[in-house]
Amino acid sequence: MKNSCLLLCVVIFICMEYICLADFDNLQDTCPTATQAKQTVFINGFNCKNPANIASSDFKTSKLNHTGNTDNIFRSAVTIATAADFPGLNTLGLSIARTDIEMDGLVLAHSHPRASEMFFVSKGNVVAGFIDTRNKVFQIGLKEGDVFVFPRGLLHFCFNSGFEPATVFSVLNSQNPGVVTLTGAMFGPDSDNVLDKLVRQLISLSGSKLNGVGNMTLAGFSIM
Repeated sequence: MKNSCLLLCVVIFICMEYICLADFDNLQDTCPTATQAKQTVFINGFNCKNPANIASSDFKTSKLNHTGNTDNIFRSAVTIATAADFPGLNTLGLSIARTDIEMDGLVLAHSHPRASEMFFVSKGNVVAGFIDTRNKVFQIGLKEGDVFVFPRGLLHFCFNSGFEPATVFSVLNSQNPGVVTLTGAMFGPDSDNVLDKLVRQLISLSGSKLNGVGNMTLAGFSIM
């Protein structure tokens, strides 16, 4: 009897854990973000627009039409559209981003704690890679039309390896993927030298591996 009760408790616990962690399907066809509504109840996501006011324009964005501002130390720009500014994405678990990288530019290593990222090269040539929890780097050269994937939560980076500006579009499987990035605020007074060192380290990882996935250890670099 005791064994049966114990087994029943284990089964109930497992079922409750599964239910709590499950991502439930939508309960309606669409749920565009009510961007103008005053939020009085705070939920995990955004309030839905009144169904009577939903329009086709809720499911379109022109935010990624134009090249981002690459006039910065990294010579790159990332523009992302989430459910906060693209209402039709609400409850769909998706975001979309555009990355513009000038010659010799890069996107500094960062991660998305709530999303994996599909990375599609629309123009130019780039090297993209990620660093796993064993401190190993997986990176590869990409040309126009190629797709690469960055696993959820892992540090990843990319840089322009060609002779013209590069444009990349990404789809992330979260309407709010979040971002954890290495920024200038993390570096000391000698930040320019540190950033230069990081850029050289990332670029040196490519070596002769640009036509295949590299599996290497990111060693010899510290931001301290």
